[in-house]
This record gives sequence, C-alpha cells and structure tokens, in this order.
Amino acid sequence: MVRGDEARLLLDGWHLLDEALASALVLDTVLVDVNVADAHAATLDRCSAAGACVVTATAPVLAAASPVQTSTGVVAIGRRPDVALPHLLSPAPALVLAAFGLQDPGNAGALIRSADAAGATGVLLDAASADPYSWKALRASMGAALRLPVRRDTDAHAHLTHLRRLGLRLCATTPHGGTSLYETDLRGPVCLLLGAEGAGLSPDLLDSADSLVQIPMARGVESLNVAIAGALLAFEAARQRQQLGGA
Repeated sequence: MVRGDEARLLLDGWHLLDEALASALVLDTVLVDVNVADAHAATLDRCSAAGACVVTATAPVLAAASPVQTSTGVVAIGRRPDVALPHLLSPAPALVLAAFGLQDPGNAGALIRSADAAGATGVLLDAASADPYSWKALRASMGAALRLPVRRDTDAHAHLTHLRRLGLRLCATTPHGGTSLYETDLRGPVCLLLGAEGAGLSPDLLDSADSLVQIPMARGVESLNVAIAGALLAFEAARQRQQLGGA
C-alpha cells in the first residue's frame, strides 16, 4: 500500500498521456503548454471527460514542471495502479518476470516493456528495485507499466512461495551451471527470476528455485544486461507457447 505522494505518478509526454487514457488510469491534473493545446484538443477533451483538471500554462512553466531537459509540452499527475498479486497471473498459463535488486530505472522500464511485448502476464519487483512508476522508468517502458500488471513489493521473496503453491515453477537465471534457455521447458506456468545488474540473484534465491536456466553466450562473455536477458527469456517462452498452441 502507498500513501501520500507515493500514491501519485508523474507522466511526461503525449504518448504516456495517451497510454494513461487507454488504460483508464485516474488522472488528477494535466498541465499543457498553451501554444500546443489546440493541436491536442481531442486528447485534452478526453482528459477532461475522464475527470482530470486541464490547465494551460506558458512554456517556461512547463519547462519548470517537466523532469526532462526539453519539455514535451504536457505533464500530468495520475494515480498509481493498485495491482494485487493475482493480477500478474492472467491469462493462463502465467508468465511472470520477477526481478530482485534492479536499481536502474531505465533497466526496470526496459524489462517491463520487453515483458509486455513478449506477452508476459506480469512483472514482480522487490523493494530494492527501482520504482516502476517513476518518471524515468515510465519513459523507458514507453507506458507498458500502465498496460501490464506490475507490482513492487517488500514481500516479493515471500510471494515466490505463494506463486509456487499456485502452480508456477520458479526458474532462476544464472550465468553458469544452469540448463540452456533453449532446452528449458517454459510452456507451463512459470516465474522467471532475474537478479541485479552485476551481482545477479542471491544464493538463497538460487537455492529456492525449482530450476536454473542460463543463456548460451560466446566464450569470454560473463553476463548480459538484465533487461536484455529478461527479453530473451520472455520471448523464448512466447515462442514455445506459440508452438504448443499450433501443435
């Protein structure tokens, strides 16, 4: 549960605003550059119809309100989605990406974007990971965090036990000693565990997993960026599931 300012998120840019409207995110305030308001009248009308307070302002005010170096002409304040753990599991078979210690918001956003593109059912982040609803992570995810169920939780470790009880197999990534990604069965309900940039998964998470998986790499390469690793795993799962569906 979040309180106060932690219950809000900042959206910067027309693309994220469109994604927020498409996902029925509750918008409180939309601040728009008076010089571009007419060009985006249809979008702003949708914001007003959804209950948002739309306010026009001068370009210097937008520049001060925007977190980016060059203002996009619009910023908005919205309510964070309230995502319960079961939301990550539908439709079956569940494909959940769980990341631990993923501190870079750009990597967090890129992982969520890849998971969404591959058809994953949800993303689980631990409390040590970057906030997926921070403006940097939202921009990196291109709004995917508003479409795909994403939960960041202090009890992420405990949730893994619950996911196993619900029938998900816990598959932990490792640079060495695991089964090749292409020889791992990812067709059933599965939760893919991903570790922090550099450090990887902790020994206790590796020990608790049902299986270990590694991505085959050229000699001398130790690891991949976590967002890229997550994308490879998610898309391999999607490939296997498409083959199963076409069989």
